[in-house]
Amino acid sequence: MNTNRRQFSRIAFHAPGELITAQSHDEVVVLDLSLKGALIRLPAGHSVTTGTNCTLHVRLGELDASIRMQGTVAHIEGIYFGLICRNLDIDSATHLRRLVELNLGDPKLLERELSALVTEE
Repeated sequence: MNTNRRQFSRIAFHAPGELITAQSHDEVVVLDLSLKGALIRLPAGHSVTTGTNCTLHVRLGELDASIRMQGTVAHIEGIYFGLICRNLDIDSATHLRRLVELNLGDPKLLERELSALVTEE
């Protein structure tokens, strides 16, 4: 029996990022991204709590492009935590959409995920 209720495809994305909370600015590693959030690894000695509001900033390669995702810590498993996206600016949404589109390889899958994102709101 498959218990995976995930509506949004995760895109493997091993890259450095910056997590900004009211208490700190931490360098983190982004392990994957989706249209609805991210999986993040904290550096040793740092922690967050479920429900913490934060901003994740991820630079995309050597370009001046980046994704800035405002969200909330949804779950924590050791040094890993899931961030649920609450807000994206238009440029970040465009970059994230393109990243998902390139990794899915099927425009129909992307459209299905975008439809699910819109109807979820």
